[in-house]
This record gives sequence, C-alpha cells and structure tokens, in this order.
Amino acid sequence: MKKILVVVLLILNINTLFADDINMWKKSTLNKILQKGELRVGLEPGYMPFEMKDKKGRLIGYDVDIAKAMAKAMGVKIKFVPTTFDGIIAGLITNKFDVIISGMTITQKRNLKVNFSDPYIVVGQTLLLNKKLENEIKDAKALDNEKYTVVAKLGQTGEIVARKFFKKAKVITFDTEGQSVSEVLGGRAAAFINDKPFNTVFMDSKGGSNLVHLDKSLTYEPLAFAIRKGDPDFLNWLNNFLKQIKEDKITNLDGRLYKKWFIDTKWLKQVQ
Repeated sequence: MKKILVVVLLILNINTLFADDINMWKKSTLNKILQKGELRVGLEPGYMPFEMKDKKGRLIGYDVDIAKAMAKAMGVKIKFVPTTFDGIIAGLITNKFDVIISGMTITQKRNLKVNFSDPYIVVGQTLLLNKKLENEIKDAKALDNEKYTVVAKLGQTGEIVARKFFKKAKVITFDTEGQSVSEVLGGRAAAFINDKPFNTVFMDSKGGSNLVHLDKSLTYEPLAFAIRKGDPDFLNWLNNFLKQIKEDKITNLDGRLYKKWFIDTKWLKQVQ
C-alpha cells in the first residue's frame, strides 16, 4: 500500500512539474514571438558600428545584422524599435519590444532589472583626446586633473566609468556621441570616453588630425542581449543561437559580421 501511495505521489509531482513547464512556456516571450510571427528589437541608432542610419535613413550595423539573423533563425519578421538609450530598459520592461540588442554592457545594476544572455562581443572604454593636449596627456591617469573636462554620452557605460575613474576632472554628459565629440573637437573638453569600437571607427572616419586615440582599454565590458526577468526559455534559445553562430565554421556568420563592421570600413561611405 505504501509503495502504491509513493508511486501515486510521484506521478502527481511529475504532472504538476509538467503543467508548470507548459504554463511557463505559454508565458514565454519566445512563444509569443512565434505566435505573432514578429521579433521586436529595441536599439538606439547612432552607435557606430553597432547601429546607425545610412544616408537613406535605413538602419544598418553589426547589431542590426545580428538581429536579422536571429529573426531568420526563428522564422519570423523583424521590427526595430528605435529608443533612447537612457530609457531602453524601461521600454523593455513595459513590453515595447522583446529584446534589447543595442551594444549594452552587462552590469550588476542593470542585471537587477533585466536578464542578460551570454556575451556576443567584448569591448572596453577608451579615450578620444584633443590633439592639442597630446604632449601633456599620455594616458588616462594624466586626465584626472581639475583643469580638464571629460565628456561622455548620458546613460552609457562611458559615463559610469568616467565618474568612477576621474575623481578630480570635471565630467559632463550629452545626449549623443556626436555632441560629446564636438566638445572635444571644439576645445571645450579634453577628452571623450566611449567604447573602443566606436572610437576606432570615429578616428578612421572623422578624427583625422584633430584627435588622438588613447586606445588602451580602461575596462573589460561584455556586451549582451537583454530580456525581461523570468523567461528561461527565451534565454536558453538566445544562448544557443549565440553558440551556433560563433562555432559554426561552415557559415562563419560571427566572423563575417565582425570583419564587415569592425575591420573593413567600406560601410562608412553609406553614412558619410
């Protein structure tokens, strides 16, 4: 009798767990994406070479291509939802889109609000310095002086790093990378702090003889996709998607996209 009771209890527990899994799947963002036939991606255009607009106003960039590949793998359409970066997490939480693919760095503070996939690329913060200061400033440490102003984009990791790294220098933020760099080019700020890929591309396209790239990374920053909390099915799919594109030697999608956006500079003609 006891054995029968134990078996019955085990069956009930298994059925309960199975029902919980089914209910979780029904609520999953991934399931809803498949039902709607559309993947909504939140991003902020203007962050070269991750996401930007070409001369015709079309979205292009590394993140854009990754998102398109993701939608193709799901067998659904793609919809990009342009959003300011300082409000992008709020947009995700309020269901304005399904995932953030916008060069977002994993931080503990952000992780309290959203869940992150495995990293899809790793970057670090570097500095674009006004060339007139190249003889007196050889590294980031030399910038930490009351007579210097360091600029960063509002809400990005560069702002966080600047406020932690530069205790004496004045730190000012702006809404866009362009406004920030203009302060340095105009001599109103000593340096601009941002992710190394952006700074490298900016030097190749517009930096020229006016800026110096202090390209030693100040930080280690893994970039990842961000999704809402409590969705293990979607997170599992995203991590498997990343593993596939990074390790598939036949398609070599990850390698091809990296070369297209971070090594070759042909795409610059589309935005200049």
